[in-house]
Amino acid sequence: MTKILMVCLGNICRSPLAEGILKSKLPQNTFTVDSAGTANYHSGSQPDHRSISVARKYGLNISNLKARQFVVSDFDQFDYIYVMDESNYQNVLSLARNEADKTKVEFILNETYPNQNYPVPDPYYGGDEGFENVYKMLDEACTIIAQKLI
Repeated sequence: MTKILMVCLGNICRSPLAEGILKSKLPQNTFTVDSAGTANYHSGSQPDHRSISVARKYGLNISNLKARQFVVSDFDQFDYIYVMDESNYQNVLSLARNEADKTKVEFILNETYPNQNYPVPDPYYGGDEGFENVYKMLDEACTIIAQKLI
């Protein structure tokens, strides 16, 4: 079983979208996809209603997901850890215990734009259009991830 973790700040906007998108592209019997946040602001909460709405627009239901904080043991549980921006990257790396942990961490948009470390913008303080744009960015990156892994 290959396990993939998506990480953003609060685990209510970008990473649950990435989780839902990638889950829809991979066979459930051989892949596990989860998400987490580097902060615990929203632990136990559903994704933001705008993330739920844009996912639903594309036929995905992420309303059952619950936010949680990234923990050190995630390095043991997951084969790949995709972060949404530089802050997430630094926060996750600060918990890494060794080089093996660090090699699991990658910017998700490096799948689309190799070695550029482009961020997925946080749509939380913006309008619905930001969530639409984030969905499209993540869908493109997740398509590439799925193609590589299957």
